[in-house]
Amino acid sequence: MMDISRGLRFYQQFHRFYNRCLTPLMERQQLSLREIQVLLFLANNPGCDTARDVEKLRGLAKSQVSAAVEHLTGRGLLRRLPDQRDRRIVRLSITEAGWPIAREAQRIQARCGGALLEGLSREELTQMQGILEKVLANGERLAGKESLE
Repeated sequence: MMDISRGLRFYQQFHRFYNRCLTPLMERQQLSLREIQVLLFLANNPGCDTARDVEKLRGLAKSQVSAAVEHLTGRGLLRRLPDQRDRRIVRLSITEAGWPIAREAQRIQARCGGALLEGLSREELTQMQGILEKVLANGERLAGKESLE
């Protein structure tokens, strides 16, 4: 049986490393981690462009996403657009001013991922991808349950 605490420790360590890598960008742009995460989410997930998408798929609280969207919109880095078919839905779009920040964050994200996977063969990466897909599917299935009973 796998020791789940090792997986949690890995997550915590990588999360700290990843946040440290994003810190210079956050400080230079005067943006919070949540604001960078919203920009990254929108840049990395075309077609998932509502605050609800960010909340659901990133696992962030509605209040966190709302505050980040408000600040990014106020800074001119994001715009809100009403959906053409359903005016109750508001689409989010990175502005021309926001894209350079989003692209820099994507480059940092890619370098962090590359550092994490350094030394793995193509075969190992393929195996890991398959295993990760199964683990993520299990996580999604279990997220809706109250307990294992």
